[in-house]
Amino acid sequence: MSPQSDPAGLPRLLVRMPAHGSMGLAEHLALHGELPFAGRRERRGTGLLVDLVEQAGLRGHGGAAFPLARKMRAVTAGAGRAPIGKRPIVLANAAEGEPASRKDRLLLESLPHLVLDGGVLAARAVGADELILCVDESAEVALRSVTRALSERERAGGDGLRIGVQTVPAGYVSGQESALVNLCNGGPAKPTLTPPMPFQRGVRRRPTLISNAETLAHLTLIARHGPRWFRALGTPADPGSALVTLSGAVSHPGVYEIEHGAPLQSLIEAAGGTIAPVRAALLGGYGGTWLDGPSIPELLLSNDRLAAHGASLGAGVIALLSAEACSVAEVTRVTRWLAEQSSGQCGPCVNGLDAIAGALEEVLAGQPSAGVGKRIARWSTLAKGRGACRHPDGVVSFVASALVLFAEELADHARHGPCDACVGPHVLPLPTPIELAAAA
Repeated sequence: MSPQSDPAGLPRLLVRMPAHGSMGLAEHLALHGELPFAGRRERRGTGLLVDLVEQAGLRGHGGAAFPLARKMRAVTAGAGRAPIGKRPIVLANAAEGEPASRKDRLLLESLPHLVLDGGVLAARAVGADELILCVDESAEVALRSVTRALSERERAGGDGLRIGVQTVPAGYVSGQESALVNLCNGGPAKPTLTPPMPFQRGVRRRPTLISNAETLAHLTLIARHGPRWFRALGTPADPGSALVTLSGAVSHPGVYEIEHGAPLQSLIEAAGGTIAPVRAALLGGYGGTWLDGPSIPELLLSNDRLAAHGASLGAGVIALLSAEACSVAEVTRVTRWLAEQSSGQCGPCVNGLDAIAGALEEVLAGQPSAGVGKRIARWSTLAKGRGACRHPDGVVSFVASALVLFAEELADHARHGPCDACVGPHVLPLPTPIELAAAA
């Protein structure tokens, strides 16, 4: 990727990203200019910045793709009904519990002021007096980078609001919105039932805006360059650019900035091409969808274009599974890890995901019990749409698309047990090793 950028081209977020270390405040300001709207208070729900965000069509980049302007207006409406003295709070969500994603961590490590600017702007827009950055406790480099950046801003005079850092325990569901609110309120990082929604009553019972770190970085640039500039890239439904984490059978895996709607093939070529024939591509991460390798030339990377294939970008995760890897072992290994990531609060999640993982393990070992396919389908139906968060829904999507795409491989394992590739190097990243007894 070029270190320079045409104002309307790429890179945008990653322009002049340091090869090592993080961009300091002076360099950040020299590149992007002073923070807009300094000292101005936005009128609730009708502020200029909220209007700009709406015109730009900025959606969340944490996975759900919810329009940011609608979130901001909901918070300001909630603030209008809140007791006096209960001003809103903004949470910048950089917990990134998705093991195959590294984009938010990269932003905090290399470009922390881009995220901090967005958080400050969002706080001004909704009338908040506090910004909290939620960062995975294991992301030591990112935490050091953010701490330095906050010190720089304090020495420069501060941002007119309280800014703090909340470390988040590692976990797939720890970064879910209600889990973050619960954590900031002194509880465990586990999802809670809604309503009330965070925009109604969140941290310390205040209206709370929760936005992904990348989303806030885009907000920083929209405030400086405007919605027309933002829409110069992308599609009408998915304007702008996005950060994606590419992994698997590719020469140079890593985080890339793409234009929404760009061909997946062009991203693969920018990453040096594939290193082996590709059996399948996982789009959207471990709550996403498996698509057949031969379909890659047809895939355009935006939610509106991927919808025709039953997929979405999610949190910007793309994993290419080599034909040399065992698809059954990879899917089973990740499903078992996902089952273990249940927060243990909701029966359909706890029991259903464990049963689904157990059934896949039977198939992998070549020892499926009678009606294993029907059991997976039944548990998937029971688990989906239940509980305090959408963790079961994501697991069901991941498994359901695998059952269709890898039907032949699953049938072969059910008859003959583990294959030679089962004991090969793992392809899909996980934070902790998961050993499969069937492949031992």
